[in-house]
Amino acid sequence: MSWQYNPIKLFAGSGSEELAKKIAESYGKPLGQKTLSRFSDGEIQPFYTESVRGQDVFLIQSTNQPSDNLLELLLMIDAAKRASAHYITAVVPYFGFARQDRKDKPRVAIGAKMIANLLTAAGAHRIMTMDLHAGQIQGFFDIPVDHLDGAIIFAPYIKSLNLEKLTIASPDMGGSYRARTFAKFFNAEVIICDKRRKRANEIESMSIIGDVEGQDIVLIDDICDTAGTLSRASNLIMENGAKSVRAVCTHAVLSGNAYETIENSALSEMIVTDTIPLDPGKAAESTKIRVLSTAKLFADAIKSINEHGSISALFTIE
Repeated sequence: MSWQYNPIKLFAGSGSEELAKKIAESYGKPLGQKTLSRFSDGEIQPFYTESVRGQDVFLIQSTNQPSDNLLELLLMIDAAKRASAHYITAVVPYFGFARQDRKDKPRVAIGAKMIANLLTAAGAHRIMTMDLHAGQIQGFFDIPVDHLDGAIIFAPYIKSLNLEKLTIASPDMGGSYRARTFAKFFNAEVIICDKRRKRANEIESMSIIGDVEGQDIVLIDDICDTAGTLSRASNLIMENGAKSVRAVCTHAVLSGNAYETIENSALSEMIVTDTIPLDPGKAAESTKIRVLSTAKLFADAIKSINEHGSISALFTIE
């Protein structure tokens, strides 16, 4: 028996419009039409200006700050549900609040779990995202989660550099598994930068576990916020005799003085994706930031889901 495919519509949240346009172009279908209105006090109200009844709806919106991005996505999901959409997939390239994935001190929220609950309660049937800060966050959902791997985008680029003595590095102990997984593709060694924090976004000390002398180092991370960790790690690596150092980071949050920190660091380049839009002015002035697009990967995943196909092929690095 052949599958019955429901018509598909793609919609962009206002925080991910450029990426959504690229995804739609790669998919070969125009974005659906929606409007975001605001009351005088700033309250937002998204609504669809075309029918979604009986459609498989994909809502594309990263939940980076400001928090309006998350609220807009929740309201878009609710609006699609109340407009009788057949199936609602929240495409969340960057899943915000993912760093709040555990109770690491008394009296704190587990923000990632709360956001998972909100997305489900709003009416999402499925979540699609990329490079969660902790893979276990998939278990916070009681609905299917398609967790795409940014390595499929980064690995071909790193391979094209033809680095003679490639060594993969993790900027902290928590990212060691991610670095080892990435290193398997290149059959490369892994070194770890062991850091101690005073508090969030403030490093007390850092040391290197492993030999970097004469090596071409590639730091692997999922989120770059203030760029303090990557900057300090790159400087320390070069001080210990590395030949070169660059960084690969999926989600370019880049808050505060991050752009300046990157420019003043020992990094030869910072390779990021477009899951979060960069500051146009600062990005244009940067000599080190290179952006790789996730559009085709998300478009291929959307196509596979809509056609009830497997997405496992999207995890194969060539």
